Amino acid sequence: MSGAVAAVDLGATSGRVMLGWADRDGVRLRHVARFANDPVTVPEGGSRGGAGRVGLHWDVLGLWRSVTAGLAAAVRDEPDLVSIGVDSWAVDYALLRDGRLLGTPYHYRDERTAEGVAAVHAAVSPQELFTRAGLQHLPFNTVFQLAADRASGVLDLADRALLVPDLFSWWLTGVAATESTNASTTGLLSPVDRAWDVDLLDRVGLPGGLFASLVEPGTRLGPLLPSVASIIGAGPALGVTAVGSHDTASAVVAVPLAGDDAAYVSSGTWSLVGLELPSPLLTEEARAAGFTNEGGVDGRTRFLKNVSGLWLLSESMRSWDGSGASAAERSSDLAALLAEAAEVTRPVSVFDATDERFSPPGDMPARIEAWCVEHDVEPPRGRAEVVRSILESLAAAYATTLRDAERLSGRTIRTVHVVGGGSQNALLCQLTADRTGCTVLAGPVEATAIGNVLVQARAAGLVDPSSSLEALRALVSASSAPVTYRPRSVASRAAARAS
Repeated sequence: MSGAVAAVDLGATSGRVMLGWADRDGVRLRHVARFANDPVTVPEGGSRGGAGRVGLHWDVLGLWRSVTAGLAAAVRDEPDLVSIGVDSWAVDYALLRDGRLLGTPYHYRDERTAEGVAAVHAAVSPQELFTRAGLQHLPFNTVFQLAADRASGVLDLADRALLVPDLFSWWLTGVAATESTNASTTGLLSPVDRAWDVDLLDRVGLPGGLFASLVEPGTRLGPLLPSVASIIGAGPALGVTAVGSHDTASAVVAVPLAGDDAAYVSSGTWSLVGLELPSPLLTEEARAAGFTNEGGVDGRTRFLKNVSGLWLLSESMRSWDGSGASAAERSSDLAALLAEAAEVTRPVSVFDATDERFSPPGDMPARIEAWCVEHDVEPPRGRAEVVRSILESLAAAYATTLRDAERLSGRTIRTVHVVGGGSQNALLCQLTADRTGCTVLAGPVEATAIGNVLVQARAAGLVDPSSSLEALRALVSASSAPVTYRPRSVASRAAARAS
């Protein structure tokens, strides 16, 4: 067969709709639409004249408008579109009753979850929770968010929870399903048999039927609803295919891993740093080191650690530029600052990029300065040094994480693939090579969309339906060459190992 598919890729700061083509010679993309994904703050629970809590939410209705407009443009460009696939960030969800939203979904950076964490850990210890779900403890994991909803009474009104990409697939097709790679980020899925842990749901007080049935990447969910097909101008045959709906799961499909000595950094708002394993690693040592076991496409395990990412830069730029700066102005300013940061010669502070104080929105440069003062470290001086400090700290966090991954898995890492937006940041890639002592291969930038396209293409028969992940990755390698960064000192690798 021949034809195009559409990848809807919703990131935590922006979204895009892309057309993709794949055949035995490779894979290629074309941007159709790009749009901002800005959270909204909403006062909650305050009495008249009082100071109620302010909730941080996703503007899913605005995203839906942008997605349908982008799909309409895709159909105009390719009237014989074969399939649509949706991926997004993890953990967040919408609550519904009788198919209708009960409110706008919370943003994972909303600070309401402390009560949920306490409630879950009162029922299941952190150690047992890891052995059952395999996840790194993050206070915004879905299980904690749902426990907070239960405590507030909101969950009593719901008969369905749909993770964000599943919500969009539901709106497109009317089919409620939960894709397995994103389900693996909830803290409620067994990483061994990739099934809902019904006993765990019961113990933490969550309804057993709250989530829809699980589907694997490559499953055709169904045709578009007639009303949606009319909106975007599509024919009756166009439908939605489940992909690795957690954006990192799709991104890892497009990482051209070549052997057990390769690791990856999916670099965007977050940095997902780790290995692809054939099965989960559920040891106490892995839990103590903060690793997670998330589902990958074709039954693989993404053994990784969430490390703060380019969020540190974007929040710093937001603090410096104010909300009045356009995206183009911010991008131009960042390019100039990166050039200045590359010229910084004096040592800058390296802070703990995994410190939870850097997770909420706010004045990031002030938080970095406060961390340095608390730890008796000289704070960076000026914007260029702040940028250099951020990138040095991220590279140091990557190096520490990869050394832990080697120790826990028994593997030796020689190559690090950096994909996503961070692969365009030459300074970050070079610093990663220097601090890890490994060769860094940067690219592809649009790894998530490529992985989304490849899973759809295989399901639709645009490429051999029996293709393994390795065969799909060979198509990526045939389509684009990475940029290579090597440690700048022959002693770098030895120094990295010894540190």
